Amino acid sequence: MLLAEDLLLLVTNDATGRLSVSGEPVDAGLGGANLVELTLLGKVDVSGEQDQGRRGRIIVRDPSPPGDEVLDAALQTLVKRQGRKPSAVIRPLGKKLRRVLYQRLTARGVLRIFPTRTWPAQDPSRKAEVRQQVTQALVGTAAPDERTAALIALLHALKCEHKVVDPRPYQLSRRQLRARAAEIAQGNWASKAVRKAIDDEIAGAAVVMGVAAGGAALGFSR
Repeated sequence: MLLAEDLLLLVTNDATGRLSVSGEPVDAGLGGANLVELTLLGKVDVSGEQDQGRRGRIIVRDPSPPGDEVLDAALQTLVKRQGRKPSAVIRPLGKKLRRVLYQRLTARGVLRIFPTRTWPAQDPSRKAEVRQQVTQALVGTAAPDERTAALIALLHALKCEHKVVDPRPYQLSRRQLRARAAEIAQGNWASKAVRKAIDDEIAGAAVVMGVAAGGAALGFSR
């Protein structure tokens, strides 16, 4: 399972098949998840002091296909945008990705599709496994590996930790849960430039969604 697929499972309601957070920030999060996955695989990096040229730019270390069609396409997107800032590649990486991932998860029997194009759970075992790993890290019973830390960082950027892990059974408040997620998000699961790009892109998408919602409520339209 891809990091982006695990993220999408965690932010999709099992019963309704709908997202538990706004769509555009989720799309940015999925794009960020692909960037992180390729970074963890050693395919992509962000330039630093050891590299020639400008710092904080996308570098493709290994252009050979990872062997997964989604990651193969993501890597080609980055090959074409090599030298750009991480914040400039997250949106292209997330474009139309949500539906592709939903269709993959449906083909595997993890989700099922309704005629209305919602995606309720079919086999909840994978989501339960990932949720357990995230929960153990957030409540302090286990140290997260790189992959779990990346997932928590993405959930933290989406501000939906409490929708994945209920803090009450662990005598924690939402604030404490979010503080723990922030601590993990600041770890070394990816470069600082990648972490900042994901945070900034998701926050920007959330602002756009908020402005659009406010305009619609006031009767504005383009």
